[in-house]
Amino acid sequence: MPQSQSLPPSHASAEPGHANAARSAEILGLIRSAFAQKGFDGTSMSDLAREAGISAGNFYRYFPSKLAIIDALVAQDIEEIRSRFEQTIAAPDPLAALRASIAGYIHEICDDDCRLMAEIAATALRQSEVANTCARVEETATGLMVEVFGLATGLGPEDCHARFHPHARAIALIVRGYLQRSDLTPDPALQALLLRSINILLDDIACLSPVPLRIDPCVPLSCPSR
Repeated sequence: MPQSQSLPPSHASAEPGHANAARSAEILGLIRSAFAQKGFDGTSMSDLAREAGISAGNFYRYFPSKLAIIDALVAQDIEEIRSRFEQTIAAPDPLAALRASIAGYIHEICDDDCRLMAEIAATALRQSEVANTCARVEETATGLMVEVFGLATGLGPEDCHARFHPHARAIALIVRGYLQRSDLTPDPALQALLLRSINILLDDIACLSPVPLRIDPCVPLSCPSR
């Protein structure tokens, strides 16, 4: 029996699951910039529907609230993180691949994405649901970094987590702080300092490894004195 057109937006679904997911992703791509520029409080659902080129009623079929939009945006970011780490984990030298991936990400990230991350972070301070959603990003990134460290050092999951989880968290905090900064003016000197700090943390993985690691000769190693 066909669904009535009068059903609430959250129950209406005229498209198959995969097509619906693809359309949701397309809508997110269309509204990211508006959400980043106007902010959580400054953007109405009507504004976002207009950016997506659909009616407000149709927009609610995909995203019943702003919180649902943030959840979907964060889910997209998590999928991008997983995709990047798949390549890192499959690389012959995962630690070197991680260095390159982090540097590429910091250099390539666009201003709108930085604004969007900062806006979501600010919203997380006011809304616990958003804070819980954002925590998934850091958990995903740090968990995957620890996996890379395990591949590089040969340590088992528990030992690697105990020894290197703080390193992974420190790297995630450095990257997050850079992406959520208020001044988005390009600053190569700042980028270089951040990457130097991250490389010191990654050097520490090599220095504390119980087995000798192959070190990229292009990256100076700065092991702390024991």
